[in-house]
Amino acid sequence: MISRDSTVGISEERGAWGAVFSMSLCVAMLIASEFMPVSLLTPMAQSLDATEGLTGQAISISGIFAVAASLLMTTMAGRINRKWVLVTMTGLMLLSLVLIATAPNFALLMVARALLGICIGGFWALGTAVIMRLVPREAVSRALAIMYTGQAVAAAFAAPIGSYLGGIIGWRGVFWILVPIVAVTLMWQLLALPSMPANDRQSFRSLIDVLKRPYFARGMAAVIFTFAGAFSMFTYLRPFLETVTGADVITLSQLFLILGCSGFVGTWAGGKFANDYIVRLLQLVPLVMGAVTLGLLGFGQVVAVAAVLLAVWGAMNTSMSISWMAWLSQNVDDSPEAAGSLIVAAIQASILLGAGLGGLLLDHIGIHATFIGSALLSGLAALLVGTGNNLLKNTR
Repeated sequence: MISRDSTVGISEERGAWGAVFSMSLCVAMLIASEFMPVSLLTPMAQSLDATEGLTGQAISISGIFAVAASLLMTTMAGRINRKWVLVTMTGLMLLSLVLIATAPNFALLMVARALLGICIGGFWALGTAVIMRLVPREAVSRALAIMYTGQAVAAAFAAPIGSYLGGIIGWRGVFWILVPIVAVTLMWQLLALPSMPANDRQSFRSLIDVLKRPYFARGMAAVIFTFAGAFSMFTYLRPFLETVTGADVITLSQLFLILGCSGFVGTWAGGKFANDYIVRLLQLVPLVMGAVTLGLLGFGQVVAVAAVLLAVWGAMNTSMSISWMAWLSQNVDDSPEAAGSLIVAAIQASILLGAGLGGLLLDHIGIHATFIGSALLSGLAALLVGTGNNLLKNTR
């Protein structure tokens, strides 16, 4: 016979995992909303009477606001219950999508994208800390993997689906489709997320105190080089595949789908191994990603080889985020919100920096220089990780 206490415990556990899955859906919508304009850039530019280059800034502005929001969120949120902070972020995403779908001009589009950037930075700054409060310590890496499954789904399917539907119902119609899904996400969070009062009032002093820890500062440097290396390559993957691999539109779609779907493997691996083998993962990811980038330079002319290498890269790409968030949960468990704010700001900034550096190399030297630069950044990240001992709090 099952006791009442046991029944309550099972119910609470199911509720916690329901909350984790609601966050996974929210992640999928955030990623889809953030990168959907990539596949709809041309029709959006034509509709808003703007150049494609100018419309592309709608993507970068969300990143800039995400950096600011990730640094400010935990301090400005103060003692507000973390459930209501997350619900507010999802509500702002809903508003942002409505504004994008109805934007009569480029100016309002930029305002809407800035709002989305606040949602992105705010959600990710608190995401890992919330996961740590929802599930037991031994289940954190599995819960993080579930949350990042939303990222893998969006990365694999959002762009091709958005491009296809955009040709049928127009780019505004694509964003209108996202609106009811985000509304469902909002309702799910209201029902599934438990009350999570803020533990302590965060301040900029708490951010500085965490950053002063030598192992954390070294980890932040490794994070910056790891993500900058990844995105200096990924941002310019299409021109590489078009000019070096010689891929046509159909082959491009197939290669990007392979890359996206392999992310599910990386999500599974991150959830399974991050808890016990965090140092090994932190060492492996930049080394493999750098090697794959060089492999593409050497053998990317062959479509089959490029497909295999992109599958490996895609798996590493999703395990990269899970690995660093698992490292945070294990080594800054006394101040996860402050650490989360800093690491999310570093990731968003490194994405912008990596893309900027890759673009400069592409414009002034060529695509080969962009990929070599990416591999060098990944190599520097691997050197910073080193044996991993300097990244662990118990070896300070």
